[in-house]
Amino acid sequence: MQLTEFNLEELCGAATSAALKAGTLISSYADKELEVKNKLVGDSIASQVVTEVDIKAQEIILQMLAKVTKKYDLGTLGEESVDNHERFEKDYFWAIDPIDGTLAFINKQHGYSVSIALVSRDGEPVVGVILDPTTMTLYSAIKGQGAFFNGRRFQVEEENEYLTFHHGVNFPKHRFFESTLKELEKVSCDLNYSGLKTQFQGGAALIACWVLENAPACYFSYPKKHEGGGSIWDYAASACIYQEAGGWVSDLLGNPLDLNRLDSTFMNHRGILFATNEKLARKIIEFAGDLSK
Repeated sequence: MQLTEFNLEELCGAATSAALKAGTLISSYADKELEVKNKLVGDSIASQVVTEVDIKAQEIILQMLAKVTKKYDLGTLGEESVDNHERFEKDYFWAIDPIDGTLAFINKQHGYSVSIALVSRDGEPVVGVILDPTTMTLYSAIKGQGAFFNGRRFQVEEENEYLTFHHGVNFPKHRFFESTLKELEKVSCDLNYSGLKTQFQGGAALIACWVLENAPACYFSYPKKHEGGGSIWDYAASACIYQEAGGWVSDLLGNPLDLNRLDSTFMNHRGILFATNEKLARKIIEFAGDLSK
């Protein structure tokens, strides 16, 4: 089945409605005490924590998407449910993260979001919706129809003179952290930016959106051999938004993201890279490859 522009618009509308309803639920818990449980997945605290709100938010999203899911015979892949492998059987599947950045949500910090994407069986994101429940800011995109910021068409523009490096909360512990900062300072000089700033708040989906809003900027993670880090649902929606907003998204080798990986949902095998322009991305790919040798 090949989805038309009209089909994609309908599906994006359904995903937007689902994100807004889930976001309203999440916001209602913002000041409440939360029961936190642990999942035996990933290699970091951020990937292992879950709350009752994560579960409830995913249930709401699935309920809201049920009608169009049945209509178009779509698969589902949600963070808070077992991978049912429908993503290998259906032409398209939903990639759902009900609360991306659960650790930030638990700690009452800005940086968590609802992330919903529609991905084709060959791993191409065709719809992306990300909602920031703290501000109710909505980012969305449809393949071939552009990216939108609160309903207004959005195209990345480099308005800052300096380069901003956004990274996850665990990245300062990485063995390449100091070397990465030095290399990014060189990149800033090479591209005639005025300097380097760092930002480390938030989950993967919202970090990617903040990169687009603070150009020139970047966000990336190195490949690692053991399973862990972000999963398909962390990057699928933002990948669609980047492609439509004119940004750069790839693995850390410069290849398209493997958004329907056969052997795992994790994306640790080749790393990820979000950047606001190709020149910046190419510079990062070059020094990342040298560091990883």
